[in-house]
Amino acid sequence: MKNTIITGVIIVLGLIGLMIWGKSNQTAEIPKNSDAISSLTTSEKLYDFGTISMKNGLVNHVFKVTNPSNKDIFVKKVSTSCMCTQAYIGSAGGEKGPFGMEGMGYVPPANEIIKAGESKDIKVVYDPNAHGPAGVGVIDRFIYLVETNGETTQLEIKAIVTP
Repeated sequence: MKNTIITGVIIVLGLIGLMIWGKSNQTAEIPKNSDAISSLTTSEKLYDFGTISMKNGLVNHVFKVTNPSNKDIFVKKVSTSCMCTQAYIGSAGGEKGPFGMEGMGYVPPANEIIKAGESKDIKVVYDPNAHGPAGVGVIDRFIYLVETNGETTQLEIKAIVTP
């Protein structure tokens, strides 16, 4: 009887430990130097989809990012703040990606050069069904483009999700 109680307590403590460990691994990794201002520019850093319906599926928007400097900029990483959002970089060979939330599966390195004076399209795809029925309401998601020097461009999408 005593061994059964001890075994039960160990199992419960183990499960609690696993839940705490899993919860700590679910946080989005925000770029370390997110305060560093990027040399990249964009005419819009925020796009509001307005009201969108889960039944209509995926929505997307293209941000145009420009390198106004006289030096090439190397974007080493692109990531998103949530698994429901993916980003793609438009390049000569088509789209590169998908880039998603770090810590929630493999996110490939971007390794994209934006030449001096050049612009690139960053397509953002949001899945309103990713969070299931509990995912209705206001959403606010971020996309991070991180350069080799740590400078970060942050793009943002918003929406009101309805069933």
